[in-house]
Parts: sequence; structure tokens; C-alpha cells
Amino acid sequence: MQFSKSTDYALHALIHLGLGHSERSNNVGIKELSGTLGVSESYLSKIMSKLRQDGIVRAVPGVNGGYELAKPAEQITFLDVIQVIEGRQKLFECSNTKSQQHRLLAEEVTAQKERDQEHSGKSECLVEKVMEGAEQHLHQYLRDHTIQSLLDEAFKRCNHEANKK
Repeated sequence: MQFSKSTDYALHALIHLGLGHSERSNNVGIKELSGTLGVSESYLSKIMSKLRQDGIVRAVPGVNGGYELAKPAEQITFLDVIQVIEGRQKLFECSNTKSQQHRLLAEEVTAQKERDQEHSGKSECLVEKVMEGAEQHLHQYLRDHTIQSLLDEAFKRCNHEANKK
């Protein structure tokens, strides 16, 4: 599993906006942002447009306009950003449901789940169960890390390095 470069640029752009949020005027122009990240303005504009549509950043119109965080950096999780850029689809789906091996590895759904229309008549694949557990752990880890938590860590490192000298 690999995230796209768009996710990489989105996260770095948000970190840059988060830095700007505390140091200077709240918005950063696309030219400055693209120069900092080393990516074309048109490519970055498409990424920022997705983030804007999902309410993560806000576009500031005018000559001195640009982008700013639409909500506090502590409320923007890595998971939010990844799902906006990559999409919200499941990472794994069992596609081997008709094989004999699948039947051996499948658990019969409990009576309670059978009453649930979503699971009615299905058996649960043990491989899928493991993969869903891994996905849940990944999502929780990414939910626990925000743009602000990363900025805080970077700030600690800078202070630590400054104190060493």
C-alpha cells in the first residue's frame, strides 16, 4: 500500500499553512506554497481545491489572497487529509468468496448478524477480518495524528537542537 504524491503534497501544504497560522498573516499564496513544496502551481491548485471542497482549507480571494486553514490545526487529522485525497474506499475486500478455500476460512455469520440486512446470508472471511482489523488500527493511528501534533513535534525538535548549541 502506498499513498500518492498528492497526499504527500497535501500534508506538507497543510503543515506550511499551520506554520503560517501562528507566525504571520493567515493565508499563503499558491505561488509561495508551490515554491516551498517544489511542485507546479496547477498541480497544487488541484490538491488545494479538494481540500477546500472538504472544508479543510479556505480560499482567500484578492490580490493578497491564497489559502488558509479552515479549522484549527488540531482538528485536521492525517486520516481526514488522506481520505480527501485518496478517497474513502476500503483498503481490502475479499474477492475469493466462491472458492473452496474461502469456505474453509469463512466463519458462519452469527444469528445476530443474520438479522442485520447488511450481513444477511453472508459468511465472514477470516482473511478479510484480519485485514479489516489492520485497517482499523491504521485509521486510528492516522486519526490520532493531527497537523498540530506534527507542528508541536517539529517545534520540540527545533528547541532541542537549539538547546544543544
